[in-house]
Amino acid sequence: MFIGREQELRFLEEKYTEKKGQLIVLYGRRRIGKTETLREFCKNKPHFFYSCTQSTDSIQLARFSALLLTEDIPAKRYLSVFPDWERAFRALMDLPYGEQKRLVVLDEFPYMCRANASIPSILQNIWDAGWKDSNVMLILCGSAMSFIEKELLAEKNPLYGRATGIYKMKAMSFYDVIKFFPNYSNRDKILTYAILGGVPHYLKQWDPNLSVAENIKRNILTKGCVLYSEVEFLLHQELRETPIYNSIIEAVALGSTRLNEISQKSMIDDTAKTSVYLRNLVELGIVEREFSVDSQIKEKANMKRGIYRLTDHFFSLLVSVWVYKSVFVGRWGRRGSVSVLYRAGIV
Repeated sequence: MFIGREQELRFLEEKYTEKKGQLIVLYGRRRIGKTETLREFCKNKPHFFYSCTQSTDSIQLARFSALLLTEDIPAKRYLSVFPDWERAFRALMDLPYGEQKRLVVLDEFPYMCRANASIPSILQNIWDAGWKDSNVMLILCGSAMSFIEKELLAEKNPLYGRATGIYKMKAMSFYDVIKFFPNYSNRDKILTYAILGGVPHYLKQWDPNLSVAENIKRNILTKGCVLYSEVEFLLHQELRETPIYNSIIEAVALGSTRLNEISQKSMIDDTAKTSVYLRNLVELGIVEREFSVDSQIKEKANMKRGIYRLTDHFFSLLVSVWVYKSVFVGRWGRRGSVSVLYRAGIV
């Protein structure tokens, strides 16, 4: 059952009902629920949904062609694979949707661009040549936030200024989160939100028929479960030098909020290097930098100013558990792990 995201769905529906062509950029950190939101939006609408992969350009084109040629379009009579991306994209206008809007979703679009840097230029030419005035809605979705913000939406990119809608998805609100656990007491709803935050992928690992403590034992502290290795998995997937990033996350989670403090706690000699690592974590949506309300632009440009904090509840919790575990228990185990959480004041 799909829960929440009313605001995102309303935004997409409003764009869908507009008469002119729509080019929507929807992005956000991993695990935030972009793909499921788009699939919910596409329900009961004729649509073409392609999930890009980390593959070579030729394999990407072959996979795209195979999916598109399952549709009843003229090209399927004489092609097994499109010879190039321009003809493949133009064939999308042949989708047999009648008078209805041609809804096209390219999920994890940055993967496609990394394999072929000319993709944005090809789409820009097609968009300017007619799609912008056609009954089409093209949604470009991605998790690589730095690519979306610094490349795709940047002035130097061919698609700059073409987007008719840009939406950055963030974690779900507390009031959406508690819909996952309707039978929990108010205390347990608050505890669960404090542990998992508003990340749908984490919330789905939680069994609403079990207590908070039992969920922690089974779904966070048991080796082999999804959440047990989530932090390491996400960092390995997105970053190199994961031991350094782990030490920085640990330092921030345990109260080091300024650049110098974080460098000292994580044992990085050069604060300039630390600021680069922190910038990468900010781009992933794991860390954010805060300033006082009266801070000036010049102060915000100085990487040594401001304070850093973790934006992800679950990252903060797991780092705390690592530290308490090393102090109080020294090994993983259900009974020991729960005692760690009690001593930490978590449950």
